[in-house]
Amino acid sequence: MDVRLAPLRPWDDFFPGTDRFSRPDFKDISKWNNRVVNNLLYYQTNYLALAAVVISLVGFLSPLNMVLGATVVVLVFLGFVWSSHNKDIIRKFKKRFPTLFVLSIMLASYFVISLFGGVMVFVFGITFPLLLMFIHASLRLRNMKNKVENKMEEIGLKKTPMGIVIEALEQHEEGISKIADYISKVKD
Repeated sequence: MDVRLAPLRPWDDFFPGTDRFSRPDFKDISKWNNRVVNNLLYYQTNYLALAAVVISLVGFLSPLNMVLGATVVVLVFLGFVWSSHNKDIIRKFKKRFPTLFVLSIMLASYFVISLFGGVMVFVFGITFPLLLMFIHASLRLRNMKNKVENKMEEIGLKKTPMGIVIEALEQHEEGISKIADYISKVKD
């Protein structure tokens, strides 16, 4: 299946005002995680545009450090994902604590970049856009269109770049296995 970029959502849908934002339920981590994952999938092109603006500004000020920082983050991410597929203890940690897994990727990236002296570029050029995405995805309430689009992504009718990243972090497996179980029961 070919990978397609999700459409750019209108500004009034992406940032409509305070009526569509709400503090997440910190007591129900799985519900909060579900909100974040689904908003990341639905608004992925908007988040990409936001990150591109911030990365461009920082990259304009320090291009070499920005390229170095982005390369380190990508390599560390790929290393963590590879190790989570090959080491059972890391796989269990990733499934049980997905937020800590992502934070550990960021911390490892920070330490590697600090060896090269590009810490401020890392903080403003890479971490700040990710923080903005996480805050928006945590606070933004979902609408019906969001839910329908995400179900299509979950069952594999369409594939997007954010879906690939979330799949690499194994955040979709439970939903997919529930749907697959349901389909097999219907067939029987």
